[in-house]
Amino acid sequence: MAERILVVDDEPDLLELVRVNLVREGYRVDTASSGRVAQAELRRARPDLIVLDLMLPDVSGTELCRRIRADPALVDVSIIMLTARADEVDRVVGFEVGADDYVTKPFSPRELVLRVRAVLRRKSPTTTPQSSIEFGGLRVDPERHRCFVGDAEIDLTAKEFDLLHTLMRNPGRVLTREHLLDRVWGSDVVVTTRTIDTHLKRLREKLGRAGSMIETVRGVGYRFAE
Repeated sequence: MAERILVVDDEPDLLELVRVNLVREGYRVDTASSGRVAQAELRRARPDLIVLDLMLPDVSGTELCRRIRADPALVDVSIIMLTARADEVDRVVGFEVGADDYVTKPFSPRELVLRVRAVLRRKSPTTTPQSSIEFGGLRVDPERHRCFVGDAEIDLTAKEFDLLHTLMRNPGRVLTREHLLDRVWGSDVVVTTRTIDTHLKRLREKLGRAGSMIETVRGVGYRFAE
C-alpha cells in the first residue's frame, strides 16, 4: 500500500503544488491549512510522514511538531519542516523538537520529493529482524521501537531512540558527533553538532541512572559503556 503523507501549509497554491507532485510519485496525500485541521487529520488517519510549514495561522510548526513527538501513537512519524526562514537557529530549533529534515522556501517540487523519499527510506524496516539489546537493565527493542529501564518503559522520540540504539550497538566504541549525525539524520541533512548534544542531554535525563552509561568523550564524541 502506498505511503500516506500529510501536508500542512496555509498557502493554498503551495499546498496544491506539493499535493500534486507527491500524488504523481504514488503517495497518498492528505492536506491541512492550519494546525487545528492538521491535528484533526492526525486523529483520522496516521500518516507515514508530515510535511509541516513552520509558520501557521493558529499554532507554530515547532509547537505542532512538539505535540506530535509527545504523542506515543505518532512519535515515530517522520517530519519535514517547510519554511521561508533559513536562519541556522530556526533549523536547530526544528531539529531539537524532532524534525527529520528541513526544506527552505522557495524550493523545487523535485527537491521536496527527493527529500521525502530519502526520509521514508531511512525509516523503512530492514529485511533482517533486529533483536533486542540489553546492558545493565537498559533494553531497547528496535522491532517494536520500545525502550525499558528495568520494568519501566521510557518514552523516547524517534531520534532519541535511534541515537541510543546506535550507541548500544557499538558498546565501548567512541562514536564522533559527525558519525552520529550521519547515522541518525543522514548525510543529506544539514544540522550542527549542537543538535546531538541537545538530544543526548535530554536522552540521559529520560533514562535516569541508566543515562550514566552514555559517556561523553571530550572533544571527540560519545561512548556507550558496557
